[in-house]
Amino acid sequence: MKIAIDAMGGDDAPQEIVKGAIKASRDTSAELILVGQKEAIRTELNNYNYDQQQIRVEPASQVITMNESPTRALRKKKDSSIVIGSNLVADNEVDAFVSAGSTGAVMAAATFNIGRIKGVKRPAIGTVFPALEGQTLLLDAGANVDSKAQNLEQQALMGHVYMKEIFAIDNPSVGLLSIGEEKKKGNKLTKKTYELLEEQNDLNFVGNAEGRDIFTGEFDIIVCDGFVGNVVLKTVEGLVKTIFKLLQSEVEKSWLAKIGGLFLKPVLKRLKQKLDYTEYGGAPLLGIDGVTIISHGSSNAKAIANAIKNAEEAAEANLPELIKADIDERTD
Repeated sequence: MKIAIDAMGGDDAPQEIVKGAIKASRDTSAELILVGQKEAIRTELNNYNYDQQQIRVEPASQVITMNESPTRALRKKKDSSIVIGSNLVADNEVDAFVSAGSTGAVMAAATFNIGRIKGVKRPAIGTVFPALEGQTLLLDAGANVDSKAQNLEQQALMGHVYMKEIFAIDNPSVGLLSIGEEKKKGNKLTKKTYELLEEQNDLNFVGNAEGRDIFTGEFDIIVCDGFVGNVVLKTVEGLVKTIFKLLQSEVEKSWLAKIGGLFLKPVLKRLKQKLDYTEYGGAPLLGIDGVTIISHGSSNAKAIANAIKNAEEAAEANLPELIKADIDERTD
């Protein structure tokens, strides 16, 4: 097993990326290839004791920044860490690619260099949210801001394969994110998507889901267009941060609250851990003919290590081939 990691992608690259790879190497036998500017990566690696047979550097002289146009950057920066990493997957030199760099650039590189699975019209980003019981996969979380009903239908099918193979859920339930539970609620896109999902007899589609249902555990998968999905994702991230800041502020207001806070500290720590995005590592880009994991731009070492674990699990399950087989079976 070989996994390429974009060492230059993310707010704290290459420091946190290298640290995350070192952390991941202690729990996996996979060979980890750090892609990026050789000297910068070597400088960070020198801070650690590691197996030099397990971690190596693949040079890439250029870096695509967050504020660059993805397609233009791909054309101009052929020797960037994102382009080189995706090419390693395309050339079957590695089994997966992990990046915390520009989401748009990673998506474009995966689409153009690796290619879509035959039959997949648009790839989708799948983000896992913690629920009261288990977890919920939300997709699309930002790959496509303008989607058609057929795209959302396909997202549900790819999500079904992902949750079945990666989370071992035999018959994952699927919901369609809308403004009400009733079939007639929603806009033209959701109403048309509802009809298509109903026609998928072997898909466990249970109807519309509302925003609050993302965290109840009632649905294993919730589909929406990428515009809505990304707004949901960013809203949740902001809400979690705000809640813990408000709690801290209230605890500091009186000595009684501080004493109560001491008793609650273990509970709050567990809650924060459950809501922490670093626990989930990264989001799979489903529909690409090769495993690609997109991590948060502010990913720390823990998040990168978990993203590498996600990549290894998806590669071991041969996820792209399973999605391809499922699509072929439905289109025969």
